[in-house]
Amino acid sequence: MTVFILVAGAFTGPYVWRDTAAYLAAGGADVRTVELTGLGKGAGGPAESVDLETHIADVLAVIDRAVAEGGGDIVLVGHDYGIHPVLGAADRRAGAVARIVHLDSGMPRDGVPALAAVPDQRLREELAEGGGWRTAGELPPPARDGWSRWGSTAGLSEGALDGLTALAAPQPLGTLLQPLRLTGAAAGVPVTGVLCTGNGPGIELVQLMVDLGEPALQALADPRVTFFELPTGHWPMLSCPAELAGVLTEAAAGGGHRLKAPGSAGPPPHLRPFLLDVPERPRERSGNTDLYLPDGPGPHPAVVFVHGGPVPADARPTPRDWPTLTGYARYVAGRGAVSAVLDHRLHAVTDYGRAAEDVADAVERVRADPRVDGGRVALWFFSGGGPLTADWLAAPPLWLRCLALNYPVLAPLPSWGVTDARFRPVRAVAHAGSLPIVLVRAEREMPEIVATVEEFLTAAERGGADVEVVDVPAGRHGFETLDRTAESREAVHRAVTAVLARLERGGPTTR
Repeated sequence: MTVFILVAGAFTGPYVWRDTAAYLAAGGADVRTVELTGLGKGAGGPAESVDLETHIADVLAVIDRAVAEGGGDIVLVGHDYGIHPVLGAADRRAGAVARIVHLDSGMPRDGVPALAAVPDQRLREELAEGGGWRTAGELPPPARDGWSRWGSTAGLSEGALDGLTALAAPQPLGTLLQPLRLTGAAAGVPVTGVLCTGNGPGIELVQLMVDLGEPALQALADPRVTFFELPTGHWPMLSCPAELAGVLTEAAAGGGHRLKAPGSAGPPPHLRPFLLDVPERPRERSGNTDLYLPDGPGPHPAVVFVHGGPVPADARPTPRDWPTLTGYARYVAGRGAVSAVLDHRLHAVTDYGRAAEDVADAVERVRADPRVDGGRVALWFFSGGGPLTADWLAAPPLWLRCLALNYPVLAPLPSWGVTDARFRPVRAVAHAGSLPIVLVRAEREMPEIVATVEEFLTAAERGGADVEVVDVPAGRHGFETLDRTAESREAVHRAVTAVLARLERGGPTTR
């Protein structure tokens, strides 16, 4: 028999597991929920005396009771904040735990408090500063319209959201501020991640991040780590309890998707050859920017290519040497326009501000080059670089003749916790005016990215924006190195032709 020990997240208690626990029990499992001290009816003592160690002790008590009663394989499930006491307890009872399940939660590390996992950047800063909360020793639960600061409420019914709000309890601050201490004793315990794609990345996007070489994510390619997806927001136990119970049951049996280690099946996708055989072009490297030059003295129109991300700071080669970007740059230069490819500092989702500065600086340097017609420039953004388009959409300069996007993320994913309204193209497109936009859309795009594109296109249509969509049949995210098909090649030709056509149009715009 499997013994599921379920630990809820911030502000919540055992009540959130009611329906999921019922489904698990109906399937023959022994289900136990943990009442964390200071939350729900497990409250006791002043809030300032409750910290993460208190909650670890709560989980340990349930584990020890299950072991004493001779239960079966223990599967610890931690949702949101709950993964912190789960990992702390597993570290001290590693021999008793068969599997750890991260339910839409992060990857806590030794010495790091749960505060670091709070998704909302502004809220993290407020909590770190403390204010009046320090005196009270606890953080008030969110109001009904405030839960989105802690995760996406997608999939929750009105009744579920009402219940979540009514039963929420203050979170003792010590549980968020005390660092988690891990010895590594539980490093060999199998792990499952359940990703809620309405709140953050799915399996395919996590694989892409692993392929990029992010050091903190390499452990996810261990064969003892499995993954599942649920197409819902941050509270699946309330939005889809039956589906969650099914996933947990399969996880306990060792099922799930396993990621590939970088290089285990040849080069990672972003380093595979470009789908077109494009001749080399003269290239000049200056600082963080490479120029690919067309024939003739010019001045020529220019296209600036902006990579996605986040990309680890120590990734090699850097994006300006990735085949997709160099392939487009050579192709465009061969058709008569200067191509510029730059490296920018988007190394984390908190870096959009400085990445935007890098892009703006590079664009001005390109426009100032005497071989470039500074009045005819296009900007072409890829993937996670999509949020960087917001500045250009919100106030497009007259010299910007076209803005292109390949499989872009056009709104920050909820789990990113990006509160800065500046980097939200779905809002900025209302101000794009007559700026031509070319959007390359992959048919097999990841659902979490599709949602942002659909939202963008709806806003663009409502605002009367000039958008041409180039669809890639059966194409995937990064199709230029993944899908070497006639349809993919045709999409590249169409997109490049569309952008260059906008650059050739003379005369001032009405923007």
